[in-house]
Amino acid sequence: MVESRDGMKYIFVTGGVISGLGKGITSSSIGRLLKSRGIKVTAIKIDPYLNCDAGTMNPFEHGEVFVLDDGGEADLDLGNYERFLDVSLTSNHNITTGKVYRLVIEKERMGEYLGKTVQIIPHITNEIKNQIITVAEATGADVCIVELGGTVGDIESMPFLEAVRQMNTEMGKGETCLFVHTTLVPVMGAVGEQKTKPTQHSVKELRAIGIQPDIIVARAKEPLEESIKKKISLFCDVPIEAVVSAPDARSIYDVPMILNDQGITDFIIGRFKLNAKSQDLVDWKDFAHRIVNPNKTVRIALVGKYTHLVDSYISHVEAFHHAGAEAGTKVELLFVDSEVVQHFGPTDELLKADGILIPGGFGNRGIEGKIMAAGFARENKVPYLGVCLGFQIATIEFARNVMDFKGANSTEFAPETGYPVVDLLPEQKHVTKKGASMRLGAQPVVVAENSKAFQLYGSNLIMERHRHRYEVNPKYIEEFETAGWRFTGRSADSVRMEIGELDSHPYYVACQFHPEFKSRPNKPSPLHLGLLKAAIKHRFG
Repeated sequence: MVESRDGMKYIFVTGGVISGLGKGITSSSIGRLLKSRGIKVTAIKIDPYLNCDAGTMNPFEHGEVFVLDDGGEADLDLGNYERFLDVSLTSNHNITTGKVYRLVIEKERMGEYLGKTVQIIPHITNEIKNQIITVAEATGADVCIVELGGTVGDIESMPFLEAVRQMNTEMGKGETCLFVHTTLVPVMGAVGEQKTKPTQHSVKELRAIGIQPDIIVARAKEPLEESIKKKISLFCDVPIEAVVSAPDARSIYDVPMILNDQGITDFIIGRFKLNAKSQDLVDWKDFAHRIVNPNKTVRIALVGKYTHLVDSYISHVEAFHHAGAEAGTKVELLFVDSEVVQHFGPTDELLKADGILIPGGFGNRGIEGKIMAAGFARENKVPYLGVCLGFQIATIEFARNVMDFKGANSTEFAPETGYPVVDLLPEQKHVTKKGASMRLGAQPVVVAENSKAFQLYGSNLIMERHRHRYEVNPKYIEEFETAGWRFTGRSADSVRMEIGELDSHPYYVACQFHPEFKSRPNKPSPLHLGLLKAAIKHRFG
């Protein structure tokens, strides 16, 4: 097994009672706090599903697919890690059951186990430990935060919990590994009594596996009462100072301060005996303050087909938080179901929007509604941003209604269209496997200097992340530009269209890449910020 270098520390974040308690935000916040003390941090997300990655998963199943620079299609929590830590992670930072089992089976087929019977213990658990240590070591970090997806007690999570239990034992209990357990403290009855029994049972389940939590982060609507903290400390065998209350916050960006004010940073630093600097959270606090203290509000309609689950578009939501903090403006996102627009025309939300965003997506459900929304924005001078599919939608709408290309479409939705203005990428024509087979990851984009995009980015060469199989058909480029749909961003070889703009419109910009994936606190996505500024002007003049 790969040996971890001396001095490397690991924080394992587990969850109990129910899913969705915010393990990802807890992990990200701890990372942010350690970074604020001069400690180099990296993060890993473990997902216990059998998929090799999140790329083939429907957003309704697991939320947004987050794309990394190296083209990895990962769990959305990696987006939180990147935003909070301001780092770029790799596909190796997302470990799944599928990845682990595939590697072990491949090794078995190659005879690497020398005839041994291949078993969960030690072969699967050894592979899990190898992956965690290898990824952590490669970053040169001081501390690696490992979030274990799922809930303690899930059968899928057992090999991962066993692996980290072994790590703790092998590296010297309490010296190298620290366990943070997130639980729920519900409120019951008319008097609003906070109940600790679910936390007690969750910790009991964890201890039965052989893991004793060092810190308990208790989620509740309101801050924990001191008596409740004492009770959890007593029954779960953790110091009172390690029982951390995580009440509902105004914004996820307030969570680091909520945890820090209860001493979690000093507890971790003291436990690991880390050399830490004095805390520097000034910029973070200022950013978090600006999010919840805007000067004005604008409404932006997000038109898509996964609008019943906000997590499907979480990077867009956060990009607008970043842009809003920069512009001193709250973005009220109006989630508009494109199928409703398709069947009933522009909705009330669309009619009152100060800006319109059409994000990425796949499949033909609701496509005509998205085309109608893009046309509504173009004709009514409503600021518009199209991302990935939204870029293709704007192109189709322009071809149909400005260039009079009747029935123009993408071959994804209408293979026999007479005007295939959007077509399959040439290298995709013989691809049969769905997983990890698109044009993925960071690619260079050359931006024309006489463009809105150049004004926003301040550079004529940018790197942005992609995730698509279809592109604007090169055979129509000259006709589009003659008609006014100008391609101001192109691939480095000028073959692929990356950004489209309408000069006759206050803000009608679309891009083939996903700028939301690289948006950060105090470093907002330029195109989202551009849309927001145009929306402010549209509403307030």
